[in-house]
Amino acid sequence: MRLASLLAAAALGLAACGPSQETAAPAVQQPATVPDEYKARTDTGPDGNPIQIAAVRAAYLTDRNRRQLVPYNGTETPGTIVVDPYARVLYHVQDGGQAMRYGVAVGRAGKGFEGSATIARKASWPSWRPTDNMLRTEPELYSQFAGGLPGGMQNPLGSRALYLYQGSVDTYYRIHGTLDPSSIGKATSAGCIRMFNQDVMDLFEQIPTGTKVIVRSEADSLRMEGPMAETPEGYVQPAAQVQPDLQTSAVSGAATAPAAGSVTAADPYASTATVQTAMVTDPYADDAAFVSPVESAVPGQ
Repeated sequence: MRLASLLAAAALGLAACGPSQETAAPAVQQPATVPDEYKARTDTGPDGNPIQIAAVRAAYLTDRNRRQLVPYNGTETPGTIVVDPYARVLYHVQDGGQAMRYGVAVGRAGKGFEGSATIARKASWPSWRPTDNMLRTEPELYSQFAGGLPGGMQNPLGSRALYLYQGSVDTYYRIHGTLDPSSIGKATSAGCIRMFNQDVMDLFEQIPTGTKVIVRSEADSLRMEGPMAETPEGYVQPAAQVQPDLQTSAVSGAATAPAAGSVTAADPYASTATVQTAMVTDPYADDAAFVSPVESAVPGQ
């Protein structure tokens, strides 16, 4: 993961054009702040030693990415987790018609399951290894991981993982942390449902094993969230809120330049993202042959 360096910009105060009895003080541009819940923290690593988790950059904390309590119009009971891979959010349903909403990134495996399951296992700084079938059928891709990866900041599952089962059957669907915070809110090439490490740690502490999880289908997402549109930066917003000049061309895949006078909030750290179409459906529909080493993460043996 390569992140661009933050470019500092100095505020420039401009004098008024017309005559004035007093000179107005120049406006001071305040630096972007990171909320306390997303600041750097120290956790206990898998070996019992301290492990440092970096702060989430303010540029990644878009309105839809930030953890926040929002009105919820679903019928699920409090305590339920609702994952919407198309709107790229996860809800933890609360009392009183509310839910805690988290932004998520969605990998191809995140589109491979829908319906209900339960969280049968929770792991802090989980290990990971490919399945035996993955090693047997695609050794050129997976053999480098045959010995497994220990938990830690180098592990694609991040700080926490929640394992979804249907009865005693593992769905291989995971909700987990990430090595790449710039990916949150976007469609990524790897993994299931990833969250900021700080967010998955918060969720991990809130829910017990046995928690019910509902993963929405595309039809459910459209019914509950409405159509979503993808911005040139790779994020999604309700289609009605996205200006036409910020939507992606469905034909060329190129973003149309903003109209004069408009302001686009770009993410200076975002990895280059391939934006598929203006209306978000399945971003992987035309690339089914690709397989990632973390598509079917399972516990290390």
